[in-house]
Amino acid sequence: MKTIILCGGLGTRMKEETEYKPKAMVLIGGKPILWHIMKIYAHYGYNEFILALGYKGEMIKDYFLNQKKFQNDFTLDAATHETAFHNSVGDDFKITFADTGLESNTGERILRAQKYITENNFMLTYGDGVGNINIKELVAFHQKQGLLGTISGVHPYSKYGLIKTDGNNLVESFDEKPLMHDYVSGGFMIFNKKALEYFDNGHEQSGLKKMAAIRQLSIYRHEGFWKAMDTYREMEELNKLWHDSKPWTVWEK
Repeated sequence: MKTIILCGGLGTRMKEETEYKPKAMVLIGGKPILWHIMKIYAHYGYNEFILALGYKGEMIKDYFLNQKKFQNDFTLDAATHETAFHNSVGDDFKITFADTGLESNTGERILRAQKYITENNFMLTYGDGVGNINIKELVAFHQKQGLLGTISGVHPYSKYGLIKTDGNNLVESFDEKPLMHDYVSGGFMIFNKKALEYFDNGHEQSGLKKMAAIRQLSIYRHEGFWKAMDTYREMEELNKLWHDSKPWTVWEK
């Protein structure tokens, strides 16, 4: 089963990084966040990807085309350009690079990439969110539900601190950026190919709403770690987590 990763947006809320590179290429622990997402899927045996490219998509192509050189020691004969690699570190990814337009909305990117979907089901996620989600359990849940689509519900962190008070309006404590109890859609979605009929050239949310309206969309509740990278601060937080605990690196557990 193939996974479409939406990695063509401008990333306007973190211009410090995305002015010169696509958001999916922002580095976490020295590797693009896109690589981290792909490693999560590949760990569970799903290593075929369709990258829906847009803004500075050539940088994503260049990274993976030259990934072997980035990850290994090698000797280059400058006269002949022959390269001899001294080790064989690499990732088992099979990648289709799909140019889906510079300013396309996410729904249009999905539709432009659909010609590369050859099986009855496909997965879909965003190019800026990681989690320790069990992809095999997600697939099994979707198959059991038997609906057109399944989204992963995750708990976000509040960007504001919460104040706890007593009955006399006295402050008892502060909870800095607490984990919220409600669910949001965190990517890591799976669909029957027939679901493509519900997407349009707008945002992918339009298709999700149409499926929900006919009771053909279920939610897989993920209670573990999840975090999206929408701002420069969140990039810094993910890099700190990488050095501290790496909670999304299921391939290292």
